[in-house]
Amino acid sequence: MSESLAAFRDKRSADLRRLAEEHLQHDLNQSDRDTLKSAGGKVSQHAGIGSLLGLGLGVYCAFRLRNMRLAYFNAFRAMEKPVEIKFADGRTQPVPDITEQIKPSKWADAASYFFFSLGGLFLGGEAGLLSGTASASRTIAKDPQARERIEKAFRNYRIDAMKQEIQNMEGKSRIANFFE
Repeated sequence: MSESLAAFRDKRSADLRRLAEEHLQHDLNQSDRDTLKSAGGKVSQHAGIGSLLGLGLGVYCAFRLRNMRLAYFNAFRAMEKPVEIKFADGRTQPVPDITEQIKPSKWADAASYFFFSLGGLFLGGEAGLLSGTASASRTIAKDPQARERIEKAFRNYRIDAMKQEIQNMEGKSRIANFFE
């Protein structure tokens, strides 16, 4: 039952990590491993920079939104507002002052900073991940022979990982896997 959440599935990831290390050591030479390490570093660097830029953009947008809300509120408060409505039949009805209800609050400011920052962090991180992946792909594609060796090693890794999964599935029933 502990493997029902991804955070607790350590055995499978340790086996796959060991299998990947074996393929890195046996199927690739040192320059190929360096190329893969460089490509991985580019992805993480781009994602980090994109996340920081997105976070900054989110804070900036929240700041601009706060200033616009404050300007609209001040303009609304300064303008002349009706105090009563006269109907055709002669009766009058007072109009309530809603200034206090639409006044910007610290809670609304905190929520806008939080959600805009979170959205910027997500969008910036995803954009950085995409640009980092493109950059890493160009790094790997520079040397055609190294690219072929890396692709072959990855194919062999996937084959071995699938074989291992098949062995795990054949060894136990589906119900036994669920309650383990």
